[in-house]
Amino acid sequence: MKLVRRTLLTLSLALALALSNLVPAFAIPQLLVDMRTGEVLFENEAGVPWHPASLTKLMTALLAFEAIQSGQISLSTPVITSANALSVPPSKLGLPEGTAMTMQDALYALIVKSANDIAVAIAETVGGTEERFVQMMNARAAEMGMTATHYVNPHGLHDPAQVTSARDLAILALTIRARYPQYDAIFSTESVTHGGARMESNNILLSKFLGTDGMKTGYVCASGLNIVATAARNGRHLMAITLGASSARERGEMTAQMLFSGFAGGYRGTGTSIVALTNSAGLAPVDMRPLICGANAPDYNEARMEEFPLGLDGELSYLTDDLTPPSYSLAVLGRLRNVPLPRPRPSGMPAAPTYAAGGFDETLEPDRKFGG
Repeated sequence: MKLVRRTLLTLSLALALALSNLVPAFAIPQLLVDMRTGEVLFENEAGVPWHPASLTKLMTALLAFEAIQSGQISLSTPVITSANALSVPPSKLGLPEGTAMTMQDALYALIVKSANDIAVAIAETVGGTEERFVQMMNARAAEMGMTATHYVNPHGLHDPAQVTSARDLAILALTIRARYPQYDAIFSTESVTHGGARMESNNILLSKFLGTDGMKTGYVCASGLNIVATAARNGRHLMAITLGASSARERGEMTAQMLFSGFAGGYRGTGTSIVALTNSAGLAPVDMRPLICGANAPDYNEARMEEFPLGLDGELSYLTDDLTPPSYSLAVLGRLRNVPLPRPRPSGMPAAPTYAAGGFDETLEPDRKFGG
């Protein structure tokens, strides 16, 4: 009887997907990469176009790191909350208009709290305007060979034209972690505190999967639940990406299972580097909204629980460790007015290198001191 019910659920959901023009049906892109070699250990639909949600903020952070490296700004540069920043929907920090925090604290709020208003404030600080910053995001994505990626905003709130792929996200995340290790602490932080409030990351692996040291989660109805996670065990450093999960449980368990299997030698590897992996051309981004937030959501979630029961009561779980990841306290500088815009990048300043097969251009050695 259970098999019959599951078959009926699958057929009905497949029909719903077809009617919603969702291609491919039931795609949950996954990708596992060896961070030291860039080899793809496992992938499933890693080139399928997908809405990034708050994983967009990884590019926002990268451009901020590059602006610091170039001397345009510093970690102590004030990031001021504008009316434009406050106009975006939650999640946000909600500081009063004109209130500033340092770039360092803004980066923690961006990654850990996933604050949309702070994403806009950082964009305005680095780019002068949000629109100019988005142009910079797209130019940088093109330079990095992120051929499936297009940005419309710096925070990831849904726009049909904001799109990426698991493959492109891996290139972005690998670039950040290899080029800017001085900021690793931001991505491994599990919570930030401000004004007596504690705001936690949605990356459950930080507290439940031993060795996890970053990076970022994201969610909008159209994307489902997304994550880029990195972990280190026994001298190996792996990155796992899951897109389009139906629940936080599924996102966490699928990603932890992939990492666990990778560390245990469960994947022989593909022999393909992440940059050699291709994106799927000519496909529209998958829209998960009908299944995640629409009328079909309860049936879809039930089907997913039957298909992937890890973490449910009485089932095996890969999220069983009891860890205490770091927290960070945010500070506010106060109300600032008439702060000069950031200086433009000096002419002739070399662009920061990008992840590529065979490693990075090490002629620009990163400053290993956080806050340098």
